[in-house]
Amino acid sequence: MSITYRDIEKAADQIKGVLVRTPCSVSQTLSAITGAEIYLKFENLQFTAAFKERGALVKLMSLTPEERQQGVIAMSAGNHAQAVAYHAKRLGIKATIVMPRFTPHVKVERTRATGARVILEGDGFDDTRAFTLTYAQEHDLLLVHPYDDPLVIAGQGTVALEMLEDHPDLDSLIIPIGGGGLIAGCAIAAKHINPAIEIIGVETAQFPSMYQTIQGMEIQCGHQTMADGIAVKQPGHFSIDIVRRLVDDILLVEEDQIEEAVLHLLEVEKTVVEGAGAVGLAAVYKHQNLFRDKKAGIILSGGNIDLMILSTIIERGLVRTGRLTRLKVELRDVPGGLAEITNCLAETGANVVEIHHHRSFVNIPLQSVEVEFVIQTRGLKHVTSVIKALDNIGYPSRVEVGD
Repeated sequence: MSITYRDIEKAADQIKGVLVRTPCSVSQTLSAITGAEIYLKFENLQFTAAFKERGALVKLMSLTPEERQQGVIAMSAGNHAQAVAYHAKRLGIKATIVMPRFTPHVKVERTRATGARVILEGDGFDDTRAFTLTYAQEHDLLLVHPYDDPLVIAGQGTVALEMLEDHPDLDSLIIPIGGGGLIAGCAIAAKHINPAIEIIGVETAQFPSMYQTIQGMEIQCGHQTMADGIAVKQPGHFSIDIVRRLVDDILLVEEDQIEEAVLHLLEVEKTVVEGAGAVGLAAVYKHQNLFRDKKAGIILSGGNIDLMILSTIIERGLVRTGRLTRLKVELRDVPGGLAEITNCLAETGANVVEIHHHRSFVNIPLQSVEVEFVIQTRGLKHVTSVIKALDNIGYPSRVEVGD
């Protein structure tokens, strides 16, 4: 079954007034950083915090009364799960959701909160998919595929439709790729409206399955990525052909680049985006020469990030930028020695967060102590001034900060 622009227009009519028409707005700060004119499509503002609602709702609305009575099943790392579970409940359809065992806790709990039955099975999405297909057949449930379904692809294509309605002069769309449903639908819509527009896909280097497929390479994927929403080892059958025909390039990004993008979106745009949703910005940061002076539309595809992961990203970001610093100082183990150092730190404007004394597990003179400080600083230049101040009073320090 082929997917056409008319299918996407029909999908847009179906979801109108039901789903959020998310804003697509220019970011002055990110534009200044990258040299491109950056427009962000905030799909993390959907009710379930991801674009997946679009395709899931279009598929569920297509079911006959008999199929609705039969019940549905979906496999997902989280966002599609929540979308199917939420809209199935709205439409009175019983839903079973199968998720990988290591799905972020927030996604599992939000899916359960809809009343859907949740099964945790498999170490990754592809293991989960195999289990789901068998379970669906055994229990006579209708599968709502997360990406390899024409109706789902048509629903996802409404993202690009809205972006180009708001900003018809965009030069490029930068789109995350997992199974390929989002980029396939968006490419059909965007190329119909403007054949000259660039469609750029982005994958994590840990799961470059679409890139390797298009290049005719053997698919080789890693085991872990913070972009769990696009950690797919086998892209969709329908999507592969569309990507071959309509996508101009696929870029790969590393984990540290995704981290940086998540942190910048939080700090600059005051918006929470999961790893998969941040890969577009990560790609622009990595390949600024490709987008300089262009109007680039980036889809922030989702915002369902585990708070523990987010807190780690924030802390690591503070370390990398010299705003959280760990330094070690050796001093004589006598009264008053520590006070001299803390007074010096106070005078430089550093704030002490933690202090740890090490006497037994360090190679230092018997009457000395190594003191480890964790301090809040204002950046790498401030860290340098703190080190110099300690040197000036006779306390050389060893500092551990980010690259």
